[in-house]
Amino acid sequence: MNRFRSPLGLFALILLFLWATAARSAARDSRFVLPSSNPVAKKAFEDFYNQDYDRAIHGFEALVKDYPADPFATNYLLSAVLFKELARVGALDTESYADDAFLDRAALRPLDREARARILELQRRAELQANALLAKNPDDADALYARGSTRALRCLYMGMAEKAWLSGLRAALGSRRDHEKVLELDPSYVDAKLTVGLHNYVVGSLTWPMRVSAALIGVSGNKQKGLAMLREVAHSGSTASTDAKQVLAVFLRREQRYPEALELVRSMMAASPRSFPTALEYANLQAAAGQGPESIASYRQILAGCREKKYALPEPAKTALFLGMALRGQRQFEEAAEAFDLAAATPGADPELSERATLLAGEMYDTLLKREIAVKRYETVLSAGNIAPLSEIARRHMKEPFQFK
Repeated sequence: MNRFRSPLGLFALILLFLWATAARSAARDSRFVLPSSNPVAKKAFEDFYNQDYDRAIHGFEALVKDYPADPFATNYLLSAVLFKELARVGALDTESYADDAFLDRAALRPLDREARARILELQRRAELQANALLAKNPDDADALYARGSTRALRCLYMGMAEKAWLSGLRAALGSRRDHEKVLELDPSYVDAKLTVGLHNYVVGSLTWPMRVSAALIGVSGNKQKGLAMLREVAHSGSTASTDAKQVLAVFLRREQRYPEALELVRSMMAASPRSFPTALEYANLQAAAGQGPESIASYRQILAGCREKKYALPEPAKTALFLGMALRGQRQFEEAAEAFDLAAATPGADPELSERATLLAGEMYDTLLKREIAVKRYETVLSAGNIAPLSEIARRHMKEPFQFK
């Protein structure tokens, strides 16, 4: 996060996490359908967390049919439709958001027109439903929370799908203000603290000049206050507690508080065993925490799960790439080269990932003094020529063998 060079990049990061507040809204009375009291909603959320989006959509469609005026039910369906499309176009990879380059990075696949139309219609419907309730009672905390959640989803869609960052920013600020008003009306409305907490942490983590820039548009923050709010939601057992754990784990990783982050993600894995991103995040946390052998074992277990079709949306190429990096860190160069070759050869792999893995494999073969094989890998990168920085590195390695230090 500290690598972001602009306020625009910061707010793009904010919207990356706003999804966590948007679907699992916790209304306070029986006017609205809740996963805690409705078995159809509960099952649909289980499917959603496990990335089985088609099943989740089917369940949420049934809820919308039974609760046609409920903005919470509409938000549930909106979230599932949106996340299915974001996953399809490759917009849910958090590793892609490490710097401002993602602001202009094209999606792996174009948006589906029918999915786009449905997303926009569900956004419109959910906000109309919430506004109808607020017209009757402007201090309806549940309606405010529902509208803030819809705006969070709009922020997510406009930024990550449409790359319309300024429109996304306006929606993000609207979401925060709605949820701040909820807390003014009812300080015990714990789920509203998720949006407000993550905003506080992100803005509070900025450099002083960037905080001044944020203040000019009415956004303030305090990092410790943000962490405290996120912890409160994460340990509350509320509808949004799992989502708070996801956000909190990312921030704890940034703060290098690895034991707490690992504990959070481990509990999420137990709750959603078919979620590939959660399993991968746990292995990545182990690697970041210096648990090299343990992370290698986890990556291998994830690859086995991919082969056994354990995960709803597996990404074996990405897993193999991270496995190779972990093996390289343990100086197991032969096995690292094999893992990188596997990542590059996996059908359907992202072309950039495939080229990067090929280059890394070449570096491992050079380190193993297998120069002929290394050169072939570099030639493959150069013949593809899709990623200029990778091609430049390959050219250098063609002139002078690489050695891992």
